[in-house]
Amino acid sequence: MSLERLAITCGGTGGHFFPGLSIAREVKSQGKEVLILLSGEHSAAQKEIAEKFGITAVALPNMPNPRKTPFRFICGLIGGFFAALSQLRKFKPQALLGMGSFATSPLVAAAWWRRLPLFLHDGNARIGKANRVFSRSARVLGTGFPAVNSQNCRCRVVCTGMPVRPELRQFTGLSKADAIAELNAVFGVDFTADLPVILVTGGSQGAAIFNQVMPEVLCGRTEKFQLIHLTGKGKFEETVQGYQHAGFPKLLLDSCSQMELCLGAADLVFSRSGGSTAAELSLFGKVSVLVPYPYAAEGHQTDNAAYFESHGAAKMVANSEFTVAKVDSLLDDFFGNREKWAQMGTAMRELAVPDAAAKMVAEISAALD
Repeated sequence: MSLERLAITCGGTGGHFFPGLSIAREVKSQGKEVLILLSGEHSAAQKEIAEKFGITAVALPNMPNPRKTPFRFICGLIGGFFAALSQLRKFKPQALLGMGSFATSPLVAAAWWRRLPLFLHDGNARIGKANRVFSRSARVLGTGFPAVNSQNCRCRVVCTGMPVRPELRQFTGLSKADAIAELNAVFGVDFTADLPVILVTGGSQGAAIFNQVMPEVLCGRTEKFQLIHLTGKGKFEETVQGYQHAGFPKLLLDSCSQMELCLGAADLVFSRSGGSTAAELSLFGKVSVLVPYPYAAEGHQTDNAAYFESHGAAKMVANSEFTVAKVDSLLDDFFGNREKWAQMGTAMRELAVPDAAAKMVAEISAALD
């Protein structure tokens, strides 16, 4: 039985939704039918995003966090279960793909009730608690990176890679010169391809440690370089103050919807190590210093960063050790040993899985045959 109709549930954060959307777009590109079922607090906004790409999406009742409000979670589970059953009866999928998060519990329960084949995906090197629980009913669990705890799952675990937006894949061949030319045109800066570009990004929420340490470090450097610093929403003004005496070309933004330009231009990246971010850095082969978010669930960002560092593809620095002295030392090495650092970028690119979405779809199809 070949795959023709797939339902995908991706409640919770963008880290669950956007990889699920990438898989949905892959399914649609293959001429198959797909439905995204959303059950997190951002469902309404995510529904709009999915529909912009021609993907049908349904927002189910919000699922409260089980750790914060257990009683409301149980009530939400019951209500969500019946809403999920209704959607599955209408769409009649051959399988359900869950992208992690306890917000998807009603869908997983409904799939079990209807004896619908369940598949899972986890975007990190450490499989999350929700997916470990759901694996009891699943056929296959795909991971973004080789899993450090696959022994704790009850189904087959396969490293399929982390799905990234098709738009990003199209820009991986963009030259630094072209990326900089586009940055100059879009943002009105005057960068040149002849000087190194340092990219600092803490994701959509920003990283306080980057916003505090990087201005102090970079404003004291004597080398010639250019800077792109994405501060995070609500943290722009305070970060700008730190760069008021900077003598180097800089582009400061709270966020950027054209990350392909930032990544294409960058020679060195300071970044968190969430699953999607790490996959994008790998896709572009970026020389990276990864600073795991210290409060990530079960330390999964540390596992992601450790995977790349173990392959000589990145430097990992603990959040508590990300000091002015440490960053100065890293930059001394970067500016003094460019060839050595460039080799890290090559190793990073070799770990990329650009066809991760297609691989996950293929695993589902194979398991249904």
